[in-house]
Amino acid sequence: MIYDWVGLATCVLGSIAQTRLSRRLKIDWRWNAALITLAFLIQLSLHEYWLPLIASVFSNEAYYWVPAIIYLWFYSLIGVEVFLSFRDLIPAPQPPIHSGRRQFLKASSTAICAVPMVATAFGIITRNDFAVQERRLTIPNLPKDLQGLRIVQLSDLHAGPFFELRLVERAVDMANGLRADLAVITGDLISTERDPLEACIDRLARLKTMAGIWGCHGNHEEFSHAQRHASAYGAQRGIRFLRGEAESLRFGKDRLNLAGVDYQSFRRKPYLVGAEELVAPGEFNLLLSHNPDVFPVAAAKGFDVVLSGHTHGGQINVEILHRNLNVSRVFTPYSKGLYREGAHSVYVNSGLGTIGVPVRLGAPPEITLLTLCVS
Repeated sequence: MIYDWVGLATCVLGSIAQTRLSRRLKIDWRWNAALITLAFLIQLSLHEYWLPLIASVFSNEAYYWVPAIIYLWFYSLIGVEVFLSFRDLIPAPQPPIHSGRRQFLKASSTAICAVPMVATAFGIITRNDFAVQERRLTIPNLPKDLQGLRIVQLSDLHAGPFFELRLVERAVDMANGLRADLAVITGDLISTERDPLEACIDRLARLKTMAGIWGCHGNHEEFSHAQRHASAYGAQRGIRFLRGEAESLRFGKDRLNLAGVDYQSFRRKPYLVGAEELVAPGEFNLLLSHNPDVFPVAAAKGFDVVLSGHTHGGQINVEILHRNLNVSRVFTPYSKGLYREGAHSVYVNSGLGTIGVPVRLGAPPEITLLTLCVS
């Protein structure tokens, strides 16, 4: 599972940062070794024994917060070490340093060390400050009666301790205020089998649109073995999850062919096997796929637009020289926002919830309103 590798990499890099900082601060190596060993033991047992036991004794929140605290600790240490390493690369001044300048440099170093902690705290506080992102999708030769069609997209709610049901309700209320024609949900309603899947679907069923509520499943529905139950319960509540299926929706005299697929794991390539059968020639073809890296294959098979999520916009995202730097960039070139290849487009929704740690930096949560228009 990708999150195991990310967690392991975090522990390795965090341990290196902690060791280097311990040497800087002259902390006894035995304390440092004990902390690193404890963190590794907890990380390696995330999906085995100890955390499920903690969750059964205490609460579901413990299952999330124990590893989250470890990761937040290591992220902060990595940030501090990176700042200090860059500072060490700056040549020392040749003239004697006066006491005032020495005090200034000491205060600057302290401030630098505090930056990652302050940024983490800010990311925790603002992680649920979601807003509406309005985008126009320009489509060549878009049928007349589809021009101006409004689609509201929700993705990656991860309902649970980090994204409570009251926040799902708030997101639905905001989406209803947009008066969209069509509502789509592009996967990851929950994170684990312990999360309130049915309660989340109950809230999402309150979405109001002319053409109904449609969705596809994400990797967390697959990991939680919840795809079949989510589809069946969603159908009872008026939400249709498309699992390798397509439905032709009429708007005026024209039709929109809406297709959806289950999570397309990068371990199970090639992508979208058989999806060409879901394409309706002569109609506008829209594909719901949780992971966006299927986009080139979808375009080649004849889909005009792909709506995705999965990346959380990077969740912790740094923009340098107009380029987004985040973990998701390692796995896909489509990390957030709108991408085009010729006449085809993919929109990657940054999602609402979080995974691993309850932090968002540089990747604010969003509800997307997409309006189709002719180019």
